[in-house]
Amino acid sequence: MQYVFVYGTLRAGEVNDINVAAQRHGITAPIRIGAAHVYGRLYDFGSYPGLVLDHTGAPIHGDVYRIEDTLVPVLDEIEDVYPGVEGLFRAHRLHVEVELEGTATHLDCLIYPVTAAAVQGLPRIEGGDWVAYRTARG
Repeated sequence: MQYVFVYGTLRAGEVNDINVAAQRHGITAPIRIGAAHVYGRLYDFGSYPGLVLDHTGAPIHGDVYRIEDTLVPVLDEIEDVYPGVEGLFRAHRLHVEVELEGTATHLDCLIYPVTAAAVQGLPRIEGGDWVAYRTARG
């Protein structure tokens, strides 16, 4: 078991919903631990967002899930992350603060950010919430 922070299309109800991805592959359903945020800048790639991690950036909203290890290759495939291949997204580990039963807890999470070079010229998503932005955009 491990934790993953999702901020874009892997969020519940989105096109790559982490719960649906697990179900489609016969993997035990992820357990949502809670809402969380990381610091950075969020950009609009059209049908999905890209996150540039930056501890001086704005809060980027998402959710932390506890997942089976067997779900990681499925998430890697969705994010086009393959060993030895330099792609848009990269698998990264980060301590994420999540509220558990009224107490802030830090969990080591898998996260899929992009590089700063990848977002050149793209619109920034102010507010740091892909779902709210996509819904308002229509």
